[in-house]
Amino acid sequence: MLYRFDDCSLDTDRRELRRGTELVRLEPQVFDLLVYLIRNRERVVSKDDLIAAIWGGRIVSESALTTRINAVRSAIGDSGDEQRLVKTFQRKGIRFVGAVREEQPAVATTAAAAVAAGPAAPALALPDRPSIAVLPFANMSGDSEQEYFADGMADEIITALSRCSWLFVISRNSSFTYKGKAADVRQVGRELGVGYVLEGSVRRGGSRVRFAAQLVEAANGAHIWADRFEGELSDVFEFQDRITESVVGAIEPKLLFAEVARLKQKPASSLVAYDLYLRALQLEYEFTKESLDEAIRCVERAAAIDPSFAPAMALAAFCYAERAFQAWAKDYKAEVAEALRLANRAVELDPQNAEVLWMSAYPITFLAADHARAKELFDRSLAINPNSPMALTMSSWAEINLGNRALARERLARARRVSPCDPHEWKISMTMAMADMWDHKFSESVAWAERAIRQNPRALPVLRTMVVSLVHAGRREKAVEIVQDILRIDPKFSVSGWQRQRAPSYRENNPRWQFILDAYRAAGVPE
Repeated sequence: MLYRFDDCSLDTDRRELRRGTELVRLEPQVFDLLVYLIRNRERVVSKDDLIAAIWGGRIVSESALTTRINAVRSAIGDSGDEQRLVKTFQRKGIRFVGAVREEQPAVATTAAAAVAAGPAAPALALPDRPSIAVLPFANMSGDSEQEYFADGMADEIITALSRCSWLFVISRNSSFTYKGKAADVRQVGRELGVGYVLEGSVRRGGSRVRFAAQLVEAANGAHIWADRFEGELSDVFEFQDRITESVVGAIEPKLLFAEVARLKQKPASSLVAYDLYLRALQLEYEFTKESLDEAIRCVERAAAIDPSFAPAMALAAFCYAERAFQAWAKDYKAEVAEALRLANRAVELDPQNAEVLWMSAYPITFLAADHARAKELFDRSLAINPNSPMALTMSSWAEINLGNRALARERLARARRVSPCDPHEWKISMTMAMADMWDHKFSESVAWAERAIRQNPRALPVLRTMVVSLVHAGRREKAVEIVQDILRIDPKFSVSGWQRQRAPSYRENNPRWQFILDAYRAAGVPE
């Protein structure tokens, strides 16, 4: 069904939202929430209705629900102040109040309808090497709580394949935009620009697990390889290796043994710790205060079970850093110290793990401002896995602070190509905004920041960058408005507080320190 309202069109079959001709990227849960509100627009839907429909009845905090509602409003050009399209009824619920016109996409064949729907996304050119996208594995367990396990298995296969430097692998974030959709592999191939697609399913019951996977040539839908793997949960790592070896062998047999032998070190001897790690990855992806709190609890439990489990330590350090930058830290100085301790320990334990290296480098560059050390870790991570959009994006921040903005832009372009449909594309746009700000391209910086904010209106680093660029672009009144948005998220935000939270080395080595402070003061940030 195609729903048209305001300047938007929502296609539920293609799972696409457009504002005018621009395609708006949405997290799957936010998309589902928007669809539910539109389909139930004749009534006020309660919090219980939303939790039952979108979260399957699981416990959801008030702030997590509010965050999703705000994301819906932002995506369709609405806000909590205006409530033109999504209206809140105190103690009752919310309702979609915009005028909606329903159409069947199949009959919209006129030239006018085609223009209104916006241009089709052009097919991406194939890379100059074998390329593959791993679609999210279907959860066949009949238990929604096992979604994280199915997603984690697909993620592990992506990571393993990414270690083949000759193979171009689409990132998890882009391939997972097809989650819950009956995707045609030929369409996937065109949209992601790959020659092969791997799809499959996971069924987990008690200590038993069953994988089914198939490799398809995207151009014609021809099946190249398929197999099933069944056994005890303790065999899960062997299954992953066998699937990876079979896929690589089907694509490039002559490189099978040379490139795939022991593709990756097993992440933990304890499957309980590994299970907690997978849960934490899923929680971090939600990027809310509650989800980051719970993710940290999960990885701390994992590290307690297996003190040598470096990925859990690195993920904890990463989550602490994200929590600090979002003003969600409970004890800022203590959490910064813990993040840096965990990051350094994780690198000591597993110095050849690409994910450990970039996750550990993140707090080192953001919290300690040790950009040279972070660059070393990022470069090592990218040497092991050149297909990681997060390593490419986060390393660009360190390069910007080292004055290497041309290299930063090159890496950001690579990140976007590796992950062309990434729901977390806002991090790429955020970093581009930072690069343009330091180059005094203030209008361009504002444009990138606005793009990031449309996807994640609660990301404080983006909002702060936007304030600085707006002031220096001569748009002080707009900067003052953005400061108010920041203060709603972080009521304690102030010039002196921001200075105290910067690492001393950052202040000493950053000649443009005053450049930022002047902008904050001009925009009305409390002293």
